[in-house]
Amino acid sequence: MSASKLDAVYRSILLTKFFTKGWGKPENLRRLFEFRKVVSNREECFKLVERDYPVTITKFYWRRRNLMVKPLLKEAGIGGIILENPFYGLRKPIDQIRSSLHNVSDIFVMGGCLILESLVLFHWCERNGLGPLGVTGLSMGGHMASLAATNWPKPLVLVPCLSWSTASAVFLQGVMAHSINWDLLEDQYLSDGEYREKLSKMVTIVDEAFLAGKKFARTYSQNMEKNVQTATQTKTSDNVGNNNNKNLDITYKENKNESENTEKVIDVTKTVLDSNKIVKNANRTELENQIENLNEELKKLLEECKINQALYEKLISNKKFELDPQDIEDINKLTENKLKEMLLKCKVELRNEETLLSETLTHTKESNDTTKQRNMGTSNITADNTNVPILKAPEKNELIPEADKSKSWNITDFTSDIWANLPFFKPSGKKIDIGKIHWRDREALQFMRGIMDECTHLSNFSVPFDTSLIIAVCAQHDAYVPRDDVGTLEEIWPGAEVRYVDAGHVSAYLLHQSLFRSCIIEAFERSKKRWKDGKHIN
Repeated sequence: MSASKLDAVYRSILLTKFFTKGWGKPENLRRLFEFRKVVSNREECFKLVERDYPVTITKFYWRRRNLMVKPLLKEAGIGGIILENPFYGLRKPIDQIRSSLHNVSDIFVMGGCLILESLVLFHWCERNGLGPLGVTGLSMGGHMASLAATNWPKPLVLVPCLSWSTASAVFLQGVMAHSINWDLLEDQYLSDGEYREKLSKMVTIVDEAFLAGKKFARTYSQNMEKNVQTATQTKTSDNVGNNNNKNLDITYKENKNESENTEKVIDVTKTVLDSNKIVKNANRTELENQIENLNEELKKLLEECKINQALYEKLISNKKFELDPQDIEDINKLTENKLKEMLLKCKVELRNEETLLSETLTHTKESNDTTKQRNMGTSNITADNTNVPILKAPEKNELIPEADKSKSWNITDFTSDIWANLPFFKPSGKKIDIGKIHWRDREALQFMRGIMDECTHLSNFSVPFDTSLIIAVCAQHDAYVPRDDVGTLEEIWPGAEVRYVDAGHVSAYLLHQSLFRSCIIEAFERSKKRWKDGKHIN
């Protein structure tokens, strides 16, 4: 996927920076991680908001009213309520510039608030006899709309535009990554043990296991086919020119006794085939163990009546399937780990093996090129020309080098990020150049990936009630919201539909509003055909 140059240019001319005050207080982050576990459970979250919670309505949002709400009302008779995100517009702190959040933790506060506020509005619509209901948003609003849809226990139209499955790629891989003071975040992370010793252990990078599972399933089948083909070719070549199908005897026959001679015969073909068989069986055993464990889990759930027979057959099959509303309800009642295992259809436990391999490669590299390793300062990083670098976690007793006290003061140490961006105040160098390194290369970047996935990845939340009412619209060349190395919406929400527009993030927002509206109208038409008064139409 080629990234839009317009997106990169547009972001580069903006002087505003994100997270200029750092991560946020460790205590606040810890509480947010705990709160995420509550709001990600539909039943628990639904209890937090009373049905008759009051609603306050204001009249602003000129752009959204005229580009989205009014045209929908005119074209399809669809009314709209515009909910302003926390930390946006009139709801932002006084000293916040535009939508540039001060702390990383602010984005998680925003998501939690919007989920609960959406429930308030859904209840208000129901009390006033309005429906069917739906939710949409653009860019950050699209992702917030997706989070809001996970906790409504009834059919709900969802049309997220220009968003994806997690916010981690936005801030680590997209053009937004260049608007973050990574040196400040790394300094805070390394200087406060709360982040490194406690908070880092509370988060999980979601897509690491997911992508490893996909790669394992894909490469295993290919390797198996190659092994079978090689074995077949070996058998065929062995039989050519040998009418009696006898193996070649290359042993010097010292005795005349036939039985003794037979024992001394070396079966070359059999030896080759047996060695292939050993390798093949080793790989097969690994896969069989994973599939067997998964099938046992699913069978156990079936016997406990936690899933029905139809869902069980879907999950153990190798074919693409669509989840019914009842299937989704059954899955959402299970624990997070089991939910992931079933949807991914593969139990992945290869991470420890990768880490072990990386450590072995590191020791080998150190013994061969000690001087180069010391100069580069990458003793904890192992990589070659083909594999992705894997960062080895530092030991608990490893000392963090203190900052050089003789180092001269940098302008960013005592000025705001806006001043630091002016040409005549440009700093001479950065410790972290996000454009030249991968997020796995620095521990602070790994922490950012982990907390973003923990609090924004859609796989950590309940599956919407009816995924067939979801139509996501994405920009094919989106440089703000990259889709590489993260799980897709179709994989996280089976039955959801994703459509692409041939544009970047900025150009899609400016030129394709009519497409967004048409998808919203189509999704509501689907809802009318499938549901009536909350009941499914056969």
